[in-house]
Amino acid sequence: MKFALSFFSILALIITGTVFFQYHAYSSDLETGIGDFHYSQEIEIVYRENSLDIRQHFKNLPNQKVKIKWPEKATNASCFIENEKSCDRLSDEVSYFAKGETKSQSVSYIIPIEGGLKNKMLLQNVFATLINGEASYSIVSISTDSKVKGQWVTGLPLVGQQQLVLVNYTMFRGNGTVQDLYWQAGELKAQEQTPVLSIYAQQEVPNDFLKSVENIQLLSDEHIAIIQEKSPVAVHDERLLFLPTLTAQAVEQEVILSQIKSQYNFVDSPEWLPEVVASYLINDPIGGEKTKKIIKTLNDYMTDSQQQAWQETLKKLGDESISPDTMDKYLSQVLDAKTSYFALNAAQQNGTYPLLFEDARDIYVDDTLKEDVHVILYDGQVLYTADTLLPYLGYSAEEGKNGYYVNSEHRTFRFPKEPGFYVFNQRRYSSISEPIIKIADHYYVEEAWLQRLFQVELQKKDERIQILTQEQQ
Repeated sequence: MKFALSFFSILALIITGTVFFQYHAYSSDLETGIGDFHYSQEIEIVYRENSLDIRQHFKNLPNQKVKIKWPEKATNASCFIENEKSCDRLSDEVSYFAKGETKSQSVSYIIPIEGGLKNKMLLQNVFATLINGEASYSIVSISTDSKVKGQWVTGLPLVGQQQLVLVNYTMFRGNGTVQDLYWQAGELKAQEQTPVLSIYAQQEVPNDFLKSVENIQLLSDEHIAIIQEKSPVAVHDERLLFLPTLTAQAVEQEVILSQIKSQYNFVDSPEWLPEVVASYLINDPIGGEKTKKIIKTLNDYMTDSQQQAWQETLKKLGDESISPDTMDKYLSQVLDAKTSYFALNAAQQNGTYPLLFEDARDIYVDDTLKEDVHVILYDGQVLYTADTLLPYLGYSAEEGKNGYYVNSEHRTFRFPKEPGFYVFNQRRYSSISEPIIKIADHYYVEEAWLQRLFQVELQKKDERIQILTQEQQ
């Protein structure tokens, strides 16, 4: 009985201590402002005297310290007194909202526009944001002088606009945040609007196109604005798209790619990599020729169950950073064989690299680990990277005018581009198979020929392949 009481006493102390430390960590997060949260916002903009005068109202703020990230060009950042509590959490240096019960806070600031509004002008990152916060709903209203004729565009749905005696008034609202503003003078108008798409063009668009757009399969319901523009803007918010021509295929591809880039974190990735991910998520190839060749190569190799596992893997990537190496890691798991397929294709500027599988064992030359030597399995052959291995065996190796040249002090080889023979010490020898194989931009030496021509012995163990050199003849 005493033992039981002692045991439960110790257990109670452990639980109490755990709860205490968890609460302490939670309280620390609140004080330092590192807890993630969602909020809503209302942004009022008045364009006057070559600047945007902005009032931004943050709502549903958490009861924790919230740091403010101001736009780089913002000036005169200060409190905006909407009511008696609208600034009671704002710090004196206007860098954060202090921990407090008040849910709404308001600020004001000015974004100068040098030379004033210009036709087809994209104003980027002009709004304040909250560190660790994500806007779940935004309302943006814009007022300009009635003499200023044109159209404002954001990534949010257009609610309406009015032309009054003194001002023109435009309002947007919808789920998510807004980062950029686009201004175009003249007759640009919203031609069509669905829950997920707004299409802006100077001329009316055909009904057939509008019907086809309604049937496009999209990855999310976050709204995107599409602007028809002959000279598209290169860098912009993912919720703004500029297309020179409006076709259902172009809209589908660009919208899906925009959505995939906003949902996934691509790092050091070539342009075709988001296209590959998007193609598998919608189960339909989109993108350029390289993307389609990569997808075809994978699909031709994969079984139905592997394709399904691959699609499920891509859906679960979430916030993880995606790079060619990341893709190779998961592809290797799905295929149960090590491959650097995406990394090799990222390094291949022209054309595509074939799907190769690698022996995962460490490679030793004599007793020294050689990390730049790799063994691949391709078309039923075991191949060693010639460019990196042969120098460790005492040879120079390089591509020349009449083939691949491998030389040492007493032994010289030439492997011509035509199959069927090789040259050793100026003498020609016939061969049924090829000793040296070029795949894309890399040369490989076949395993049996490696032993025969370069006089090495191979010892293979579970974790390593050892290449033992012999005295040269």
